[in-house]
Amino acid sequence: MPLGEKCNYLCPYFRCNKKALNIQKKYVKGTPQKIGYCMWVGDICITGDCQYAYCEKRALLPGNKCAFAIKRNENGEDMERELKKEEEYDSKMKDILSKRFGHKGYDLL
Repeated sequence: MPLGEKCNYLCPYFRCNKKALNIQKKYVKGTPQKIGYCMWVGDICITGDCQYAYCEKRALLPGNKCAFAIKRNENGEDMERELKKEEEYDSKMKDILSKRFGHKGYDLL
């Protein structure tokens, strides 16, 4: 699962193109935590900022963001606004065309 909107190396779809990702357990105050370790660099994995990181589901976006984590507006209000804009644009275009051709029946389009 992503951490907020950021990609996470513990995600089952996260992959390293160099095959250098190694998940290790480290104990912090007696509790085990999983840490991604890059064996190619020899340091902690920087996840989506690495040029060799990719997502099997193609959900890794620029800026280390996960497409699954970005919340989408499911209300449909945006779609309604876009349709209204298109209708207004069509009516304005019809007015311009009818004026251009001298109101010869083009206003009935």
